This record gives sequence, structure tokens and C-alpha cells, in this order.
Amino acid sequence: MAKLKITQVRSKNGTTKRQQDNLRSLGIRKIHQTVEVEKNPVTEGQLAKIRHLVEVEEVK
Repeated sequence: MAKLKITQVRSKNGTTKRQQDNLRSLGIRKIHQTVEVEKNPVTEGQLAKIRHLVEVEEVK
């Protein structure tokens, strides 16, 4: 299965509780932190809600 490399590039200040919870559930706690997660419908849905805060690239 494919993996996604997610990096937070914008601050979570001023975001909703739901967006902050999505960042936390992906394992991102601070700005410029990068995590790798499996690509599946759940993570795609979470990323749709925080797309403006992160950069996403697919890892082979």
C-alpha cells in the first residue's frame, strides 16, 4: 500500500478543534514536523479537512 509524507507548514493557531484533532491523530504535534502514514480513505478524509495546513507527497 502507498504511503504519504505529511509535513505541517502552517500554524494551527486559529483553527477549529476538529482540525487540531486531525493533526494530532496523524501524529503531528509541531510545525515543520514530518510523518509518514498509510494512504487509505480515513487519512484522505482527515487530510481534506487540514489541506491548508500541510504539504502532502506520496512516497513510493
